[in-house]
Amino acid sequence: MMFDVDGHAVHASTGGLDLEGDDPVIVLVHGAGMDSTVWQLQTRYIAYRGYRPLAVDLPGHGMSEGPALESVPEMGAWLNRFIDAVGWGPAAVVGHSMGTFIAMEAAKNRPEQVASMVLFGSATAMPVHPDLLDKAANDVEGAAALMAAWSHAKPAHIGLNPTPGMWMIGGQRALVERSSAGALSTDLQACAAYEGAPEAAAAISVPTTLVIGSGDKMTPPRAARGLADMIEGVNVVELADTGHDVMFENPRATRKAILAAVGQPA
Repeated sequence: MMFDVDGHAVHASTGGLDLEGDDPVIVLVHGAGMDSTVWQLQTRYIAYRGYRPLAVDLPGHGMSEGPALESVPEMGAWLNRFIDAVGWGPAAVVGHSMGTFIAMEAAKNRPEQVASMVLFGSATAMPVHPDLLDKAANDVEGAAALMAAWSHAKPAHIGLNPTPGMWMIGGQRALVERSSAGALSTDLQACAAYEGAPEAAAAISVPTTLVIGSGDKMTPPRAARGLADMIEGVNVVELADTGHDVMFENPRATRKAILAAVGQPA
């Protein structure tokens, strides 16, 4: 499904269904160097349970036009404009990794737009290893390999996969490798520079669920719990044997957390 934001075409995946009626809207926001396809194991499921999912491609990612935005506050303000362009708000907003910071910024800016939030793989800050920053700028294939290795817990590294016939680590590498020129580097630099998570977390006034992977090396559980301490009334869900890429590693728990947060058992 296509929308116009700031004069650019913006793509959002809907789970393969035409979104009609007045069902509640769930906007899903991907992380650095990725696109809407990271939510493919969730959107169709959600769409068949009385919700309208919109897994959005951020500017310069996936099928969305425009250059990649250079800071998390810019991305948060852009998400506000996207929700306005859709015209179906307020929306439940679901974010992964960098997408959690974007969701929190949007909720801080325009709390009336956001009905609830689910945050996967978040923390008080997301410092980026210098080797990864260098590879993102000069060797995207190498950066993709590092991200895929660090983003998955042990079960994914020994071939276990909840989706038969799929290779999680190889799939993530391919996804990042196909990102638009410069997008990964821009995203990672934005994550590394962002210092606004504590302020945004303290401003959250909507029901929020924070999902933590026990084996997450990118946003470790200790850092995630530090963020949870800053969000009033947060619901914390911790998943065993799960790393940073919760949507791939534990798709069933991901769907369950999203639907529980919007008021429906999975």
